[in-house]
Amino acid sequence: MVELKPMEMGEILDGGLTLYRRHFGLLIRLGVIALWLPASINIYLQVTGGALQHSVLYLIVALLQYFCGLFLTAGAIRIISDSYLGKETALADAVGLGASKIMPLFGVGLGKGLLLGLIVVVIGMLAGVGVPLMSGSGVTGLLFFAIVFIGAIWLLAFVACGYAVTTQVVVLEPLDGAFDSFGRSWELTKGFKRKVANIAILAGIIFNIPVAVVSGLAQGLAASSPGTSAVLAVVAALLPIVLTPLLACVFTLMYYDLRIRREAFDLQVLSQQLVSS
Repeated sequence: MVELKPMEMGEILDGGLTLYRRHFGLLIRLGVIALWLPASINIYLQVTGGALQHSVLYLIVALLQYFCGLFLTAGAIRIISDSYLGKETALADAVGLGASKIMPLFGVGLGKGLLLGLIVVVIGMLAGVGVPLMSGSGVTGLLFFAIVFIGAIWLLAFVACGYAVTTQVVVLEPLDGAFDSFGRSWELTKGFKRKVANIAILAGIIFNIPVAVVSGLAQGLAASSPGTSAVLAVVAALLPIVLTPLLACVFTLMYYDLRIRREAFDLQVLSQQLVSS
């Protein structure tokens, strides 16, 4: 067993990488089970023209990958939690926990996606309407619009950070209803949203840069070296299988850190929660 203790941002990221390396094989097998379908569709999209040629299908697969990622995160939480308790997790146990939580995770994920999507739409409408109107108002008008726009972006980030650990709450905590996870996540992140944002940004960079680089190389070589481009496109589509478990490790450690800082969360409580789940 290892000790559950408060962690700084660097410790959370390092701990997430350590857990990821320690359970790499198991996490990758879980990733294949969870993400094989969206990965397969992404490969098709990459080799047949990408999002510009299949915009509707691209949107569908993006949503599918998001919800499959929730299933993967639930299974990864079981692996990480068992690791803290000094136990080895069977792949069937991780898949079983993910499957048992799939409906509440779907509902909470859909609710969170709709809420954040609504804020994005409002920001887009604000930009679309505000820029033409304020452009004729001189520097003062544009400055006022910029302040309002930045405030709207801040609101999006603030809400996203407040609901950052809803998945972990659904998987690990006894709730009267799945949507209680919104209030619970908001409570846990209260006073720590800047830390959550910093961790999310760094984790997002770790996740997105490899995908962006490989995808960019694939597009850049499409004309000069179609074969190499196709191989790189396949690699880019498969990278989420490798990288999504790392995000799950980081965000689960962040959830533990929040609970340790706000309440008496220890290995005994963790063990009881895994039994009840």
